[in-house]
Amino acid sequence: MNIPKELKYTKTHEWVKLIDEKTATIGITDFAQHNLGNIVFVNIQGEGSKLEIGDNLADIESVKAVSDVFSPVAGIISKVNNDLQDAPELFNDAPYDSWIVEISAITDMQDLLSAEEYEELVEKEA
Repeated sequence: MNIPKELKYTKTHEWVKLIDEKTATIGITDFAQHNLGNIVFVNIQGEGSKLEIGDNLADIESVKAVSDVFSPVAGIISKVNNDLQDAPELFNDAPYDSWIVEISAITDMQDLLSAEEYEELVEKEA
């Protein structure tokens, strides 16, 4: 299981890449995409959408199920990765290159896990 050390993680299997203290990109982890199976569709909230911690920022549909992606930060969606809407299989090919949204004007952030803490969580869930 690939867990890059430079990222932060959530207990619901999202990754967070902090660009600066008020901006971050969000995606799903290798563990999440592996458990979902082949991803066939993604529905992402639009640019300008205001999110609170725990809000649904996207729905990901795989051959197995539909899963919600939750925001680990409060802020405003400043960019959407439109490539994923045309090619959702990118999640399966490269989950850490396949960011879903960029959130800016961050006002709050949940307690995020380090790579080591996330690895322990995944080992318990596997």
